[in-house]
Amino acid sequence: MYFAQPSADIPPLEQLLEWSWPEWVTPPLNDGVEVFALPQRLTQALADAGSTELEELAARWTTRLRSDDGDDTTDDDPLAVLQGIARLAASAVSTGGRLYSWSF
Repeated sequence: MYFAQPSADIPPLEQLLEWSWPEWVTPPLNDGVEVFALPQRLTQALADAGSTELEELAARWTTRLRSDDGDDTTDDDPLAVLQGIARLAASAVSTGGRLYSWSF
């Protein structure tokens, strides 16, 4: 969404429902652990993103975090996080793989 229609604002619900979202590989379990695969479109966009695009995306992401949380800081460096994810995406694309995330 941030690549296709750059904005720090949340799009209308109808538009959000049209997007391709991550697919659960493992739905949330009792302990809260879940694994999902990012959409190929997002993986490709991250793999193809240049430093300027990642910087702009990090700025929009930070603006969104601040507007949602009302906080001026985050514990992480959004640009560094995006750069790391973009490297993983590039590796996934070059090997014909997918990009996965897990959380708990």
